Amino acid sequence: MARWGMVFDLRRCIGCNACAVACKQENTLPSGVFFTRTLSEETGEFPYPSRRYIPTLCNQCREPPCERVCPTGATYARADGIVLVDSEKCIGCGSCMVACPYDQRTRIEAEVLKNGLFGAGQLTPFETQGYQRFRAGTVAKCTFCHERVDAGLDPACVTTCPTDARVFGDLDDPDSRVSRLIRERRGRQPLPEKNTDPCVFYLD
Repeated sequence: MARWGMVFDLRRCIGCNACAVACKQENTLPSGVFFTRTLSEETGEFPYPSRRYIPTLCNQCREPPCERVCPTGATYARADGIVLVDSEKCIGCGSCMVACPYDQRTRIEAEVLKNGLFGAGQLTPFETQGYQRFRAGTVAKCTFCHERVDAGLDPACVTTCPTDARVFGDLDDPDSRVSRLIRERRGRQPLPEKNTDPCVFYLD
């Protein structure tokens, strides 16, 4: 069984947000809901400033605090490490949102499902079929596009990235590209002091 993980190459990310657009489309995300975001950091002083981009998403932690605090068992980790939320069990209490040190969970409000992306209350056919995956009042998050992964495909954000800044693969395979990149370029996990053992690594 693979242990899926992702590597972000900060040298390659150009902040184009193609990943965010691909994620919105793949998951039919309502207005204001993002499963992946690209943060920016500016350094230096005029006339030599610089900016670097920092992609973020759910880190699919091996020790997920969100799973530990969930009172109904709605949050659970698959054998391959992908952390999911069962919307039928989720009561929207927000415990997982508070517990996540990466701020990577979003409550799906009834209003955004009703109003749609254009705010007119008239859903497009795309929204009508896509919003069926959500239940108002429950919490949702990135799932590494688990349906695509189960079909042997990479997550949508990885496939769409024009600069190959996102790499997806099996962390338990020492010969996989992600494992080699982490080893050769000393990949770092985000907020290691939180002891969540994320399956996402950053390359400087």
